[in-house]
Amino acid sequence: MKVLLVEDDAHVAASLKVGLRAEGFVVVHSETGTEGLWQATEHHFDVIILDIMLPGPSGYEILRRIRERQIWTPVLMLTAKDGEYDQADAFDLGADDYLIKPFSFVVLVARLRALLRRGAPQRPVVLTAGDLVLDPGRHLVTRAGVPIDLSPREFGLLEYLMRNTDAVCTKTQILQSVWDENFSGPDNVVEVYIGYLRRKIDVPFGTNTIETVRGVGYRLESGNLVSGS
Repeated sequence: MKVLLVEDDAHVAASLKVGLRAEGFVVVHSETGTEGLWQATEHHFDVIILDIMLPGPSGYEILRRIRERQIWTPVLMLTAKDGEYDQADAFDLGADDYLIKPFSFVVLVARLRALLRRGAPQRPVVLTAGDLVLDPGRHLVTRAGVPIDLSPREFGLLEYLMRNTDAVCTKTQILQSVWDENFSGPDNVVEVYIGYLRRKIDVPFGTNTIETVRGVGYRLESGNLVSGS
């Protein structure tokens, strides 16, 4: 199995190369983000181990670019960044696993083998509703071909509604799915974010995408969207 290791820490890289080769892996090592991106896009690998903090493009940027190019090689992020948002950002961009330094080599190998058993993930299904398109793999939203910049929470909310088109989604369902099942804040946060979405996906285009079902929740229709206000 061929592994691309993108890691600028010489000690960590040397240890991993010795250990992985002893486990039967073929290892190609890149010390910079620039070289790692080139390797990932120009050559085939069975799995990629990707540090986040790198000289040149960061691991986040490399991950974003390879997913944009529809390269679906499994990616294990290997980093000292252990914040919840750091991990969430990695998974949002298309990472398949995340391991925090310092780590157990035994666990690293087990996770690599688990990723290899799954094989390369298939490209996520692109969601559409009229001329509104959401691509989970590239974390991209467009309307009539025009890119729309959404925050992670706005993106998650729109993705949930588009995965449940034609169905009425209650505030409780949205909170549990897009926020957290233990969310204890006010439920009007859903209304606030619906408003944010409408200002970005509707107002500039003169459309009404998300229908308010009074007393129940919200519905996004899968067919032709209503024009006008």
